[in-house]
Amino acid sequence: MKKVVLLVVAVCFSVFSFAQDAADKINQANEALQGKEYAKALELYESAMANLGDVQVPDAINFNIGMAAYNSDNYEKAIQYFEKAVAANANVDKSYEYIAGAYAKMDKTNEALDAYAKAIEVSPADKASLSYNAGIVAYKGQEYAKAVDFFTASVAGDYKGETAQYYKAVALNKLNKDAEYKAALEEGVAKFSGDDKLSKALANVYVSEGNELYKKGAGILSAANTKVNDGSMSTADDAYAAEVAKSKKEFAAALEILEKAAALDASNANAQKLIEACKAAM
Repeated sequence: MKKVVLLVVAVCFSVFSFAQDAADKINQANEALQGKEYAKALELYESAMANLGDVQVPDAINFNIGMAAYNSDNYEKAIQYFEKAVAANANVDKSYEYIAGAYAKMDKTNEALDAYAKAIEVSPADKASLSYNAGIVAYKGQEYAKAVDFFTASVAGDYKGETAQYYKAVALNKLNKDAEYKAALEEGVAKFSGDDKLSKALANVYVSEGNELYKKGAGILSAANTKVNDGSMSTADDAYAAEVAKSKKEFAAALEILEKAAALDASNANAQKLIEACKAAM
């Protein structure tokens, strides 16, 4: 009988010992997490969770373990623990945000964007900032249409508006939506006049348009001069004067838009050269 009692006591002591050890490790893990010793924290958490015994641990601890995993670059583990935190209704919005971040780190763009959408759904107050981060992920993952939508929401929520507007415009450019690209830049310059990226990008658009007008004017004038040289037209002819007038109209239109480019970006050498060329041609 005594032997049986000793076995029972030994078992009880063993369970208690495991439980105490797990509790100690969880406390140590919490301290390591606060001290940013993430790999150590993860190891301690997982060791404790594997030998809990009678220790009662709230499911919310999975968020802490997810943080330790995420910050020690164990992204797959991080996702697993954050999903457990979501199931436990613990820090749901942040859990989804970190799930999105983990998927992004693994270059799983669509999964990351789905997680960001869930984070926005449960935390609409943070829509602007979450949309900005989602926009960056979408842009890097070449999901340009989605990037446009996310950056639009970021601008609307006044979160990093200048940068969001710029990347929205660039994403539209990647989609070959030239008119929308220009409109986004013009909207950006109107809202954020001090932003160099927006101003310089719009200046380049204007330079491109001005260059096309200049080439059109030069082409008209060149064709007229060719006719003069081959004898089919004289510089005294009304027809020649009409062609010169047409070319000057194009040069004038080019000059107008090129001066807008120069006003936006005085350092744009191409704008200055074309301005001079237009003035000389006129």
